[in-house]
Amino acid sequence: MSDKEKSERYRQGMETRRSVLGDAWVDGAEARKTAFDEPFQDLITEAAWGHVWSRSEWTGRERSMVTIALLAALGQDEELALHVRATANTGANAEDLREAMLHVAIYAGVPAANHAIKIVKQTLAEMEGSKA
Repeated sequence: MSDKEKSERYRQGMETRRSVLGDAWVDGAEARKTAFDEPFQDLITEAAWGHVWSRSEWTGRERSMVTIALLAALGQDEELALHVRATANTGANAEDLREAMLHVAIYAGVPAANHAIKIVKQTLAEMEGSKA
């Protein structure tokens, strides 16, 4: 489907996706897209980014913290690291992430939080290194 045929929700989703994840990440994901996963990519751009992340009721910082807590609780390590990196664009900081991990420990379990904390710490350290 050409960009002209995409819905307004898709276009809003792509704008939000780029603002959160950055152009480089989205451009890379778009370049790796194939005919096989294009419907899935369209779905997440329209539904997750266009419908959920684009809503005005929460800030990007708030959505970021909730997303990170959910990904940590579910053990989605790669997505967790991706969204930790995205905090550079959402306004969530290390203290916010620490608080989210404490919630994960209580509501999803200490092992899930312990594992996620390792990923968060490693990703934050990588981000600090890239600023130098």
